[in-house]
Amino acid sequence: MRDLLLFAIIFGTIPFIFKRPAVGVIVFTWISLMNPHRLSYGAAYDFPFVALIAGVTTLAVLLTKQPKGFPRTPVTILLLVFTAWMTFTSFFALEPGLVWQEWNRVIKTMFMVFVSFMVLNTERDIKQYTWVVALSIGIYGLKGGLFVLASGGNFKVYGPDGSYIAENNAMALALVVTLPLIWYLRNQATNKLVSLFMLAMTIFTAIAAVGSYSRGALVGGGAMLGFLWLKSKNKAATGVAVIGMIALVSLVMPAQWFERMDTIGEYKEDGSAMGRINAWQFAINVATHNVLGGGFNVFSVRQFAIYAPNPLDYHVAHSIFFQVLGDHGVVGLTMFVVLMLCAWRTGTRVVKFCADAPELKWASDLAKMAQVCIIGYAVSGAFLSLAYFDLYYDIIIILVALEKLLLLKRDKAGQPIPYVPQAARVDIKRRKGLRGLLDHIL
Repeated sequence: MRDLLLFAIIFGTIPFIFKRPAVGVIVFTWISLMNPHRLSYGAAYDFPFVALIAGVTTLAVLLTKQPKGFPRTPVTILLLVFTAWMTFTSFFALEPGLVWQEWNRVIKTMFMVFVSFMVLNTERDIKQYTWVVALSIGIYGLKGGLFVLASGGNFKVYGPDGSYIAENNAMALALVVTLPLIWYLRNQATNKLVSLFMLAMTIFTAIAAVGSYSRGALVGGGAMLGFLWLKSKNKAATGVAVIGMIALVSLVMPAQWFERMDTIGEYKEDGSAMGRINAWQFAINVATHNVLGGGFNVFSVRQFAIYAPNPLDYHVAHSIFFQVLGDHGVVGLTMFVVLMLCAWRTGTRVVKFCADAPELKWASDLAKMAQVCIIGYAVSGAFLSLAYFDLYYDIIIILVALEKLLLLKRDKAGQPIPYVPQAARVDIKRRKGLRGLLDHIL
């Protein structure tokens, strides 16, 4: 039944994609983040839905007469250069038998990122895209939070089998990074049912992130909360909320969770932590001896025997920064870090543009929460091998789309076109049931 439903939903979107390519980007993002096919048990489990939707969307972009200009910004140009650099380093990879498999996956992701830059043009596109990004991960946060409460926190929270977020640490990072978007949508909601649902999703997602037993998620979540408190206009209320969240964790989680988190300050006695340090030194050694880095999948047993301080203690990178350093050298790492800084600056430009426009508060708040997402990714990702995780680049897409909508529109003469908010819709409070919810989201 799940398989039939999934086939019906995804194939049913194809006519809408040809009418509006932004729908293709949204569907692609839903499939790549949530991996709904991994929740089935039949033909849908291994069906190439992502490739199908990517192909249909590309064809729709070529055929459509809708605007599809590529925004030329520091972020988009640098991401193009970074993608080209990753391709270049792959030709000189230390593991030629492994490099192209990962290159193929990463390039597909980047290709759809560039398509997204082109077709997300309107306020409607951005809002729908944000909803899909948030709910695709948030649904697992809701489910995981309930699981943590039901099990007393004695079992780890995992993602769907066969997906990029199957492992508990990857799931934790996804939950932490998505949490600000879920909170943003809760604050934007005008329908009480939607608001309550998103509030519940926020709480349970936070609980699920804690229940993953990921120390990186704890550090990243703490950094995000600290940033929110510093930037909050009402520090007292924010402080109370943070204290309440800490108290909730203390009540829910068992002693074994606290024992796990206590090892953060005792890394020299923790074998896992020392293994990460060995992997980080391996990345430094690879980059030192190879200007181009080692290429994708350089973190292999064979290369550890050559470059690691302890050749027998093999680990994956366990850090987005050291992963890029090992894969693509100092040049690649520099691009990766500068890209992150440029994405942050994009959010700052959007916030400044919206400062004196109350009708653009939705865009300002979204840019701020996207910046919080970047903090969560940078801090939690410093301990996880997720440098090419779709979700991070989806956050970048949101920021670029906001800048494109608000700051980059030009007429034929090259003059800026002032942004005009979309017309007000029928008050959702006058609608009931499912139609009301759909009107609010769409």
